Amino acid sequence: MNSRSLLAATRGRTNAAVALALLLALFTTGSALAATATPEQKKACTPDVYRLCAGEIPNVRAIISCLRRQKASLSEACRAVFEP
Repeated sequence: MNSRSLLAATRGRTNAAVALALLLALFTTGSALAATATPEQKKACTPDVYRLCAGEIPNVRAIISCLRRQKASLSEACRAVFEP
């Protein structure tokens, strides 16, 4: 496996882990979320996870805690996901 394909594979796994972590974080927030997170909710918070909580990926509990700690810094769209 050359270095480019290895890098692509690693990025793919990282992106998948982030998506899964974000999805699980949204499921467990206890806010006004329904039984499943919508694509819009995932889209709203993904940039904030990368911007504010990248060091916590892929630890779901740590991402949730980070987003809650950073509530004042969340984008309006992501803050709306966490507020009832």
